[in-house]
Amino acid sequence: MEQEIRRRRIAFHNLGCKVNSYETEGMLQQMTAEGYEAVPFGPGADIYVINTCTVTNIADRKSRQMLHRAKSMNPDALVVAVGCYAQVAGEDLRSDPAVDLVVGNDEKSRLPELIRAFESGCGEGVAVRDIAASRQFEEMPASGSGERTRAYLKIEDGCNQFCSYCLIPYARGRVRSRSVENTLAEARGLAREGYREIVLTGIHVASYGLDFPGDAGGRASYGEPLAELIERLAEIDGIRRIRLGSLEPRLITAPLAARLAAVDKLCPHFHLSLQSGSDTVLKRMNRHYDTAVFYEEMGILREAFDRPALTTDVITGFPGETEEEFEETVRFLEKACFYETHVFRYSRRKGTAADAMPGQIPERVKAQRSARLLDLSRRNQQRFERGLLGLSREVLLEEPLPDRGAGWWTGHTSEYVKLAVCAPDASQGDFAAVTVEEENLLVPKTEE
Repeated sequence: MEQEIRRRRIAFHNLGCKVNSYETEGMLQQMTAEGYEAVPFGPGADIYVINTCTVTNIADRKSRQMLHRAKSMNPDALVVAVGCYAQVAGEDLRSDPAVDLVVGNDEKSRLPELIRAFESGCGEGVAVRDIAASRQFEEMPASGSGERTRAYLKIEDGCNQFCSYCLIPYARGRVRSRSVENTLAEARGLAREGYREIVLTGIHVASYGLDFPGDAGGRASYGEPLAELIERLAEIDGIRRIRLGSLEPRLITAPLAARLAAVDKLCPHFHLSLQSGSDTVLKRMNRHYDTAVFYEEMGILREAFDRPALTTDVITGFPGETEEEFEETVRFLEKACFYETHVFRYSRRKGTAADAMPGQIPERVKAQRSARLLDLSRRNQQRFERGLLGLSREVLLEEPLPDRGAGWWTGHTSEYVKLAVCAPDASQGDFAAVTVEEENLLVPKTEE
């Protein structure tokens, strides 16, 4: 009897954003469909694929570290660098002895083919093309994230904003939108698999559809294709919730907010990337809005939706940020009362306009400012969550909570507030109605 031929083992490691996670899942499914055996990222794999990130210097370093770690776990394995860091640092990785194959963005859907070509000696070690010239959305459906409760659905790639601190347009290219037909087809498949919540994700989701033929791309049409897509997704049986990964501050108008609010399945949870509460810093960042416009658009959402959860990103320590500019950010965040603020210390990126700006801020100052903003964020988060006390909310049950005892679960409301819920007869993926009390809140109390 002939001995069974062992399937080749492949291990993936993901770094970076939810878009990367979605694409890693898509690549994994491609490779298993080709007959490879997916194994954990540890010793013994025949192929290691690291989906890299380049959003900060730390992300670059982690990408290199994971590539070297993979080679150390099996020196004979094929180590593949894919994604954003691979896109912008392809030439550097070509000479790295730990890396065998470099695959840029917009080439990930060809991963099985590229691996076969490389191992047969017919392919080169670098498959990176000019991402700026790409105009087609790269189809790579991921068929869910494995959570069985919510799934990410990529609808867009690329960014046209060119903020002065950011490399992403150079790593991801220009805006490329997924067709409505393909997006709906994957969403229907997710519903059949049992997913009840989908999260629309992309590099710049608000720009969805602006590259479709015949669209003028002006402010009057900004957001219209996204709103139409959400309305079509809401018609799919089985999908109970639609969540947006992010929104562009300049997108929001009263008519558009009213249109979105009319979609019952759309979660009142909106991530609006502020980056700074100082108008002079925003101008240096090339953000194309000021704090007055931003605050006005927050008001539009709060008028259209009942108690929406508004979250944001803030970069502290941007080049030239004075104490007064930092205090302007603090005052704006206090006034805006975001549910959550994700705080990042400015990371210098070679090749960006901000890299050449004078007044680079010392790391110790960045750390001090970051700590202060994080403390403010924690207080705002507690204030928002305590504002839900006594209100009825529907929670998507996700994980058992054994510390509380049998029948307790953690899950999220439509605002993405994480609660503890007692639902003894429920299962993962069910929805449970709860009147929010102190015992449901999971965020520790903060003294004010």
